[in-house]
Amino acid sequence: MASSALSRIANLRRHFNPSNPTSKGEGLMKMSPEVSEALTRGKPVVALESTIISHGMPYPLNVGTAKDVEAIVRENGAVPATIAILDGVPCIGLSMEEIERLAKMGSKARKTARRDIAHVVATRGNGATTVSATMVFASMVGIPIFVTGGIGGVHRYGESTMDISSDLTELGRTPIAVISAGVKSILDIPRTLEYLETQGVCVAAYKTDEFPAFFTETSGYKAPCQVDSPEDCARLIDSNMNLGINSGILVAVPIPKEYSASGNLIESAIQKALKEAREQNITGSAETPFLLGRVNELTGGASLASNIAVVKNNAHVGPEITVSHARLHKNS
Repeated sequence: MASSALSRIANLRRHFNPSNPTSKGEGLMKMSPEVSEALTRGKPVVALESTIISHGMPYPLNVGTAKDVEAIVRENGAVPATIAILDGVPCIGLSMEEIERLAKMGSKARKTARRDIAHVVATRGNGATTVSATMVFASMVGIPIFVTGGIGGVHRYGESTMDISSDLTELGRTPIAVISAGVKSILDIPRTLEYLETQGVCVAAYKTDEFPAFFTETSGYKAPCQVDSPEDCARLIDSNMNLGINSGILVAVPIPKEYSASGNLIESAIQKALKEAREQNITGSAETPFLLGRVNELTGGASLASNIAVVKNNAHVGPEITVSHARLHKNS
């Protein structure tokens, strides 16, 4: 009870004294009234990334999906906080107009990971936040749970290129629970799991002992641990926070059976797209959007439909966990 009361007092101090921020970054950010009120009152809030809006799919499908995901979060009892940088201002919670603007901007918005945040802010640019940047901002304002489609990881041939997503190091340094469909299957899944272990990240599969592979329910690799309910997840998140471990948690939720694409079809498309990326020397932050787009073309749109299904499914699961976590805090 005491820790919960102290948390509320800290939130109130931040919101009523914005000119005297109590932690780094607060004076530079804009928070929507809905998110601000929810955090102050201890209501469940779910963070959402914005790269999926600008780089994940074409307009107007992207704006429709973003609005649907926010609606699903609300229907399941939480407040959505889509995060992006607009005109150099980190925004925690976007209006419908801002989502529409970002969706129309598309890839003109900078794909913003942790390393890019300061530059996008300094140049008053527009940035769509990746998993790592979204985690940074969510942690700054006290949002403990974040829903996305899939996280980045170790790229195939990463042992030679050292192309490793900053999502993994962010999970190792920022105590946020990320709800995803595991790792995008365009990546090297076993090496990604090894790297997450090195970073001290708790990886838990949801209602299964198999680690999912984004487009498919299974990857052929076992998850280090398993959680079977929102309450299990809430207790795991609470233990991680209370112990002060200071690393994140990855909750891997399998894609629904009815949307799981054929593993062989997807894998064949991935191999072809990887070959084309190498031939065209497409690397770094440009590689994932290229691969996902090319795989979608090669599978006749099946992978994009699965991508949308993944995000919407996680938008159901994430708020259930968030509500359970808020209830746990309220009763403590």
